[in-house]
Amino acid sequence: MQTCANCHSLSNDDATYCSFCGTNLPEGNTVMTALKKFRENHRVVSVRLVVADDACPACKEGSGTYNKDEAPTLPHITCSHEGGCRCFYEPMLDEIYP
Repeated sequence: MQTCANCHSLSNDDATYCSFCGTNLPEGNTVMTALKKFRENHRVVSVRLVVADDACPACKEGSGTYNKDEAPTLPHITCSHEGGCRCFYEPMLDEIYP
């Protein structure tokens, strides 16, 4: 399930637009919004794609650390988990304090 970054309603992974507010979900879901902020942050050098223990094979295959500009788009289109793609990005920082 995708969560709309605008109204926080849930939509299926294959939804293109939020059924409540019309937000473009491939760009406006909470996971992709977080990735956009990580890409803009100079302290974030890479992102780790985190998957659930019971993730589907497609999601497990994508697990790992990526250059922040080369991270795969979420949700995974080929995710076969009954609850939908539950992957998320975790920032990898080069410094913690200013």
